[in-house]
Amino acid sequence: MGDRLRLAVGIMGNASSLLLYAAPILTFTRVIRKRSTEEFSCIPYIVALSNCLLYTWYGLPVVSYKSENFPVITINGLGIILELSFIFIYLWFAPTRGKIKAGTITTMVMVIFTVTAIISAFVFHDHHHRKVFVGTIGLVASVAMYAAPLVVVKQVIMTKSVEFMPFYLSFFSFLASVLWLAYGLLSHDLLLASPNLVGLPLGILQLGLYCKYRKRGIIEEEPSKWDLEHNNIQKKPKHMQLSINEDINGKI
Repeated sequence: MGDRLRLAVGIMGNASSLLLYAAPILTFTRVIRKRSTEEFSCIPYIVALSNCLLYTWYGLPVVSYKSENFPVITINGLGIILELSFIFIYLWFAPTRGKIKAGTITTMVMVIFTVTAIISAFVFHDHHHRKVFVGTIGLVASVAMYAAPLVVVKQVIMTKSVEFMPFYLSFFSFLASVLWLAYGLLSHDLLLASPNLVGLPLGILQLGLYCKYRKRGIIEEEPSKWDLEHNNIQKKPKHMQLSINEDINGKI
């Protein structure tokens, strides 16, 4: 019963993580359509890539025992493909400064992952120590992934707009952290559960900010539309009066 429940939660965790990794599709559809990255940050996608790389390696038989963490491999393997696609699109449409920043951070992530993989494979000689080593680094990457959307919090607070903090990214981040926390606890794997203990409150914070400033945006938008209509109504009599005066002068 316990194994079936763990498998069921793992499948649901996979589904939520798939939605989390696929959420930026809407953002990058807009980027492609406008041929500009606008004010979107590249950091959430690069950090997500590092998380996927590390946890794919963590789930492989080199680190874990046989196929005990197979659900971790499948979803993070797919996440690698998606995140690389998003980063490539970002690099294609970003300005020169943005390309340099994104390229530098991505290179650093790849170097860190490569070093981690080499050390875990050749320095440690049993699954337990390999899991502890890779899992500890993965924990940091996972917490960073859940916190990454917060890089735009300052912009959200200053502009009172959530335009560049995608809702679905925050929502599925919250949902995935809940399910993977449950999976880690059911598996008695603290290295899988721990990052989600941090990810859960961070997800709640992001959703709270979204709800707060989304409502303000709506409230502030409505008066501006009314003022525009009101001004148009006030302007109409002036144009009509002007045309009447022109007609009178023409006749005289």
